[in-house]
Amino acid sequence: MSKDLLRRVDALQQQHRVLGFPLAVVKHYGEDGAGNLAAAMAHFGIFSLFPLLLVLTSLAGILLRGDPDLQQTLLDSALAQFPIVGHEIHDSLGAIGGTGLSLGIGISLSLWAGIGGIRATQTAFDTVWGVPVRDRPNAVRAIARSLLMLVSIGAFLLASALLSGFAGSSFTTAPFMIPASAAMNILAIGTAYRVLTAADLRWHDVIWGASIAGIGWTILLAAGGWIVGRRIASSSDVYGGFAIVIGLLAWIYLAAQLVLVGLEINVVRSARLWPRSWAPDLTTHDARTLRRLARREERHPDEIVDAHFRRPDAPDRDDQALEDRPT
Repeated sequence: MSKDLLRRVDALQQQHRVLGFPLAVVKHYGEDGAGNLAAAMAHFGIFSLFPLLLVLTSLAGILLRGDPDLQQTLLDSALAQFPIVGHEIHDSLGAIGGTGLSLGIGISLSLWAGIGGIRATQTAFDTVWGVPVRDRPNAVRAIARSLLMLVSIGAFLLASALLSGFAGSSFTTAPFMIPASAAMNILAIGTAYRVLTAADLRWHDVIWGASIAGIGWTILLAAGGWIVGRRIASSSDVYGGFAIVIGLLAWIYLAAQLVLVGLEINVVRSARLWPRSWAPDLTTHDARTLRRLARREERHPDEIVDAHFRRPDAPDRDDQALEDRPT
C-alpha cells in the first residue's frame, strides 16, 4: 500500500468514530502488551482453580451433608457450568467427605493462589491505566485489596448459584435468568475494574467496558465446554491427561483477554485517546498516549518521565485541559 493511499485510509478512520474508536482500542492493547498481561493472569488463575475445587467439595461435604436440595441447587448453579472444573464439582460433591484438615489446607492454598492471581490482575489494570509505578499500592495494601476482592468474588458466586437455583425452580422466570446473569457479571467485572487499580475511577469510567466484558463473559461461560473440548481434542494425542489442564488454561487466557479488552475500551474512552494514526504521521492523541506510556515508568517521587518527538511538526505538548493522569 502506497503512503498516499495509507494516509487517505487513515484519514477516513480518524473522521469516523465507528472505525477510529475500535482501531484505537486495538492499538492501545498492543502498546500495553496486554497479551502478556493476560498470560500472567491466566498463569495464576489456573493455580487458583484447583485449590478452590478442594474448598468447594470440602465445604459441601461438611455443610450440605444430609441436605440433597441444597446440594442440587449448587450442582445446577453457574459453578457447575464452569468448563472441566464444573464437572469435577458435580461428580465429586457427593463423594468427598469434607474434613477440617482438608478444608484448612484448601482455604490456605486458595488464599495463597487467589491473592497471586488478583495481584497479577492489579498489576495489569494499573499498567493499562498508566498508573506510575511509584503510585501503585505497596505489598500490604495490595494484599488487603486482594482479600477484599476475593470476598466480593465469593459473594457474586453465591448470588449466581442462588439465581440459577431460582431459575431451575420456576419455569416462568427461567427466560429472564440469562439477562440477570449477564447483569450480575457486568456488576462483578465493573467492581473489579474500580477496586483493582490505584486510578481514581467512577462507574461512568468503567461501565462501557464492563458491559461488553460482562456480556462476553456470559457467552464465554456458555461456550466454555465447547472451547475447552476442542482444545483438549487437539492436544490429547500429544499431552495425554495434561490436555485437560492445557484446555482449561486456554479458556482462562481467553477470559483474561476479554477482561483486558473491556479495560482498554474504558481507558481509550475516558482518557479520550482516539482517533489514533496508523500512518507515519503523529496526531495529538498519539502524542498523549505515548506520554502516558512513558509516565507510568516513574518510580520515585522526584522522578519525572516525559516523551519528546524529533519531528518538528509533531505535537510536542498536550493541551493542559486534556491532560489525563489517572492518579
